[in-house]
Amino acid sequence: MHDLTHYLSQHSWLFISLVAFVSLLIGSFLNVLVYRLPKMMEREWQQEYQAYFQADAAATGSSAGNSTPGRYNLAVPRSACPSCDTPIAARDNIPVLSWLLLKGRCRHCNAAISSRYPAVEALTALLSGLVAWQYGVGMLALVLIFITWGLIALSFIDIDTMLLPDSLTLPLLWLALLFSLTDSALVNPAGAIMGAAAGYLSLWLVYWGFKLLTGKEGMGYGDFKLLAVFGALLGWQQLPLIILLSSLVGAVIGASMLAIQGRDKATPIPFGPYIAAAGFIALLWGEQLTNAYLGYLAN
Repeated sequence: MHDLTHYLSQHSWLFISLVAFVSLLIGSFLNVLVYRLPKMMEREWQQEYQAYFQADAAATGSSAGNSTPGRYNLAVPRSACPSCDTPIAARDNIPVLSWLLLKGRCRHCNAAISSRYPAVEALTALLSGLVAWQYGVGMLALVLIFITWGLIALSFIDIDTMLLPDSLTLPLLWLALLFSLTDSALVNPAGAIMGAAAGYLSLWLVYWGFKLLTGKEGMGYGDFKLLAVFGALLGWQQLPLIILLSSLVGAVIGASMLAIQGRDKATPIPFGPYIAAAGFIALLWGEQLTNAYLGYLAN
């Protein structure tokens, strides 16, 4: 194992290529995760609701909502064309390449296949490769690559459903906190705990301040937990940069959507992807950006 690590360290291009290749495959899985996890959560909520109100339903003689859904998870049923429901063969499930060879259409019914599938796969490979390039061979790079996969899944789920599931955010938070116990971490355990608390509480205070002033909810609790992940990874010192970057990107994209698509100003916009993007930038270049800004102020 030591020899392999040493060899990859001496040939960084091989390590980056290996990470990008594996991440292409992971990107295919992330597409499944983004699509199925919200549906799995919805089914779980429905089952809990039915179980809770089962006595009332029996008393009133109602049978509505008592149907038992088929098995549905990340592995079952097999991925299929949403138009003709034909299971997707292995040859048609090669990341990016299959979509290109099929010209973005189902082999059986010729229905269009969303370009987002290869885009997520390519994005996963690109961002993971960037982490590998920036940090090189080591535990730090592997942990940050895994967290990058989680950020991609969370971002697209938030775009689709306005949700940042605890089943993804909390494992990332625990991973970041436990990783601080190792010598490879960017911050020590005390800094990780303080960063996580500061990340969560900063947006929590903004949430309640906005709600007290307007009577509306400006963001969700998932946003607090996502920022806490970056606080645990980088410490509280990088949180102002992440909040600033995410707010700027959110404001620009929000204004663009209003101008181009004519959206209502009251239409909610997912904030998770902006936090994820800003946090990823801080992971790679946060210290350089902060030093450049402080140097600019000093001049």
